[in-house]
Parts: sequence; structure tokens; C-alpha cells
Amino acid sequence: MPPHISSMNPSRVNFNSPRKFRTTLKSKCKETFFPDDPFRQFKNEKPLGKAKKTLQYFVPIFEWLPQYNFKIFRFDLLAGITITSLAIPQGISYAKLAEIPPIVGLYSSFVPALVYTIFGSSKHVAVGTVAACSLLIADIIGSKVSSTDDPTLYLHLVFTAAFITGVFQAALGFLRLGILVDFLSHSTITGFMGGTAIIICLQQLKGLLGMKHFTTKTDVVSVLHAVFENRHEWKWETAVVGMAFLVFLLFTRYLRQRNPKLFWVSAMAPMVVVILGCLLAYLTFDSKHSIQTVGHLHKGLNPISIKYLNFDTEYLPYTLKAGIITGIIALAEGIAIGRSFAIIKNEQVDGNKEMIAFGFMNIVGSFFSCYLTTGPFSKTAVNYNSGCKTAASNFVMAIGMMLTLLFLAPLFSYTPLVALSSIIMSAMLGLINYEEAYHLFKVDKFDFCICLAAFFGVAFITMDMGLMISVALALLRALLYVARPAACKLGKLPNSTLYRDIEQYTEASSPPGILAVQLGSPIYYANGNYIRERILRWIRNDESISHANGKAVKHVLLDLTGVTSIDTTGIETLVEVLRMLEVEDIKMKIVNPRQEVLEKMMRSKFVDKIGKETIFLCMEDAVEASYDFSVLKEHQGREEQRSGVA
Repeated sequence: MPPHISSMNPSRVNFNSPRKFRTTLKSKCKETFFPDDPFRQFKNEKPLGKAKKTLQYFVPIFEWLPQYNFKIFRFDLLAGITITSLAIPQGISYAKLAEIPPIVGLYSSFVPALVYTIFGSSKHVAVGTVAACSLLIADIIGSKVSSTDDPTLYLHLVFTAAFITGVFQAALGFLRLGILVDFLSHSTITGFMGGTAIIICLQQLKGLLGMKHFTTKTDVVSVLHAVFENRHEWKWETAVVGMAFLVFLLFTRYLRQRNPKLFWVSAMAPMVVVILGCLLAYLTFDSKHSIQTVGHLHKGLNPISIKYLNFDTEYLPYTLKAGIITGIIALAEGIAIGRSFAIIKNEQVDGNKEMIAFGFMNIVGSFFSCYLTTGPFSKTAVNYNSGCKTAASNFVMAIGMMLTLLFLAPLFSYTPLVALSSIIMSAMLGLINYEEAYHLFKVDKFDFCICLAAFFGVAFITMDMGLMISVALALLRALLYVARPAACKLGKLPNSTLYRDIEQYTEASSPPGILAVQLGSPIYYANGNYIRERILRWIRNDESISHANGKAVKHVLLDLTGVTSIDTTGIETLVEVLRMLEVEDIKMKIVNPRQEVLEKMMRSKFVDKIGKETIFLCMEDAVEASYDFSVLKEHQGREEQRSGVA
């Protein structure tokens, strides 16, 4: 062997025996269901300590209650009183959206808040009803049972949907299946919330204009048609009052944005509107210019409704659909909001524990005349800005709602519908995130298209259809990532041993006679053909260029650093590539295969076919070995020629 040929040392690659199936299955399950390693807190604990930690994990109140004191309670008391003032008008308003009695909206901020105080893991989330889910419930269940023709059955189905939501959410939490919520991408949520805000605002024109007849459909065309078809019902007095309330609410929000310390002004504004509206409605009750009100609200705590849950097969598809769809949306919104505020304080929120808390909250709530609740952004933001320290602020709100239900509920019977419409419209205008949509357009056009699909689907078709179209586009994009994985041709950077994408780093150059390719995703049945054709196309392109300078491709180096897994079809793809290259007298080498990939290559005998000496830890070693092999082969060829001449 010539002196300049360096010795190769492929033994540096770890060819240990593949792990047992039980070991790999345990590792995969841990990464799939327990990526946050919740069991780390139980290590080195005695049995009594483990029992205590387990109780604290599933019932978080036992984690913070022992350290609770009056100094902390002062902050939670202020926050609880503040969010109570917001919960009353929101509860009545969103119950109106769900087409259920207003008192149910107040019920839904009492019992669920108590449950979340016990099981909630977030310090900042304030629970309550949300507009999008309220309208979605009315849309889905209302398509089967009319809230006006049969209000009792309709209400029972709403309770049933809340129960199904709770079971679904708790099951996701216990089974550690929070990954399902991740399929609602940020762009989908942005578009869905924006579209929902538009149709909710348009629907509030009924209350804002004092109309009595309206459409039950939610799309923009139907709503606008109903508004102008019944224009003879418009009342200018109601419109003036409504616009005055709306301007006042928007002005308080503007003050909060200019000076965050004035958050309490914006938080108290809905209650001020309700009080002023009640006074106005009371003073004009018997006049010809009287304003429509919510009607009688009876005193008393939540009546038990478990006996009213309806699982009749005739209605079950609708309650299942409403429960699951709203459950996913409520989880995505509640968990995202909880995490957002936790990040500000450099804290963490366990998404699976929150799912369990939301699930229990809705299950118990459905037993006590409550409909779906989650962690709404507006109430949580007020809770955070009020200085809450623990989930006890929800307990304070529950006590405030209890006192309201016991003593003050009849006073809100005079709440004008126009005041509720103004409150809803002001809240919905804040959900239309123009800046985020523009950001999506600038950063990722496909994400922007997903956002638009959700927005226009919700606004012009139906809420559930718009959501499904957007999710389908997001899944299509994910499938495209799998079917057309990232791959690039590598070149060596000047004065270094680093190999990088030659399109990104134009100064990088490919070694002569060597094609270095990096694959950046798992190799599956869905992308095997693409990977094979992509490698062969690179070879053809390099050979077409090499005819001019005589540097034909002699070695193909596959960098598998980014290939996290491979299936049997993927291995067969590599075998086919190896055979095709052998026919062309081109050598193939593998660089840095991951443990799981290398184990499958060993089990399938692919390592025996390609040879252990062709598998390397880094690209530099593979390139050096390729040069050594080429020089050795040329040296042997010259020796054979000399022997033939002799």
C-alpha cells in the first residue's frame, strides 16, 4: 500500500447487539406519553413520600395549600373580586350566545370554579364560559333541537354535551394524549377565532338594533340577509344606547392598552354597562321606548341536573359532536393561555394535568346545571393583572357567584339585551388578531393559507366545517413533510472539516468524485421512492457535469444524522439504491446512523450487505476513506496493467 494512504478505523462505530423489544418499546412509550418525565419527583422517595407526591400531583391544591397564608390571600382576594365582576356579565352574555337561560351562565362560574381550585395546576387561569364554544354548541345542537320550540330538551342536551366534553378531556389527560390537541395549530386557532369573532359580532346586531326575528344560521351571508330582511324591526333608540355602551367599552380597553396599570378599568367596564343598562331598562320599563331585557332570574344555587343527562341514540351523535369539538377547542385555548402567562413568570404548566382539571370541571359542572367551561383569555388576563398568586382566586370568584345567585340574581333581570350585545361585541373585536395574521403572511405563506381557510370557512360556511378544513390543510402539510422529506447536497466549507448544504453556503464545494447527501427526516414507506429518485437524480446531475471535467461520481455518502427512524420499506429503499449504485460501480457509505436506525439495519442484515467498514461516525472520515479507496484502486489498476505488459 502506498505510504500516503491512511489507515481506516471503522470500529469507532458502535455495533453493539440491538436492544431488546421490551427496552425499545419502553423508551418509545416514555417519549410519547411522558416527554416531561413526571415521575422524576418520585425518585429516591420513601413509600409515604411517594404517596404524598402522588396526591399532590393529581390534586394540586395539596401542593400549595400548606404554604398558604393571609399575605398571599390578599392578592387572591383582590383578583377574585375583580374577575367576579367580569364573570357576571360574561356569564349572562355567553349563555345568550348558547341560547340557554342566562342563569345557567352564572351557574357555570360557580361550581366549575370550585373544582378547578382543587385540581387546577395553573396559578393564573380563571375559569368561565367562552364565546366560541357557546356559539358552536348552539350551532351543533340547534341543528337537531330548537332552543325555542323545545327549550327543556335543548338545555338537557347542552348539559349532556358538557358531560361528554368532561369525560373526553379527562380521558386525554389520564392517557397522556395531549398530542391530539397539538393538531390545532396556531394558525388554525388564529383563523378560527377571527372568523368566530366576525360571525358573533354580526349576530349581535339583533340585540344592538332591537330586532325580534332572526336567523338560526351562523354564516355571514345568512346573518346579513336576516338583518336587512327584518330592517322594519330596527329601533334607533336601542341602536343609540348600544353604540354608546360599545364606545365606552372600547375606550376602556384603549385606556388599558395605553396604561396597563388601568387594567381594572377595563375589567369593571362590563359590570358598569350592566348596571347602567339595568337602571335604564327599569326607568323605561313601561314606556313605549322600553328596551328588551333578559327576563326573570330566580334566586338559588345550582340545581342538580345529573338526572337530565340525555343519551338517547337519536340525539347522541349531536351531543358527541358538540362535546368533542368544543372540548378540543376549549383545551387548546385554556392550556395555551395558562402556559402563556406561566412563561411570563418563568413557570411551567403541565398540560395533561390541566386536561384532567378541565375534564373534572365539566363533568361535575354538568351534574349541577353548568355548560362547558374552560380558561378564557379575557378573564385569565384580568386575573393575572390583578396579581393572583394561586388558584384560590377562582375560589373567591365562586364565593362571589354564590352570593350573587343567593341574593342578587333577580337584580340582573333588568339587564338589557343591547348591553349584552355590546359586551360581546367588544370582547369579540379583541379576538381578531390582524397583526398575527400579517405575521403569518410574512413568515410562512402556507400557515397564512391555513389561517384564511379557518377564517373564511367559519365565516361563510359553518364553524365546524371551517375548523375541519383548516385542520385538514394542516394535516396535508404534515403529510407533505413526510412524503417529501428535507434532503440536501453537502459540500466542505473552506479551511474546515465541516460539511454543509451547498445551496445555503455557496462557498462550500463538493469533493471531486464524491456525492455527499444529508437526509433530514425519517425514512418511511411514504417517502422511500422519493428518496431513491432524489439520490439518483443528484447522481445524474453530477455525472452530466462531470463529462466536461472528467470527475465522475465514484462514491455516494449518505448522512443519516437527521434520520430518527426507519421502517422495513425504508431499508428496502436503501438496498435498492445500493444495488443500483453497484451496477454503476459506485460505492455507497453510511454516515452517523442513529441508534434505532442502526439496530434495524443490523436486524435486517443490511449492515452485512453494505459492510461494517462502510459505516462511519462523521462525514470527514467517510470522505477520507473514499479517497483512500479510490487511490488504492487506481494503484492496483496500474499494477495489473504493468503485470499484463510484462
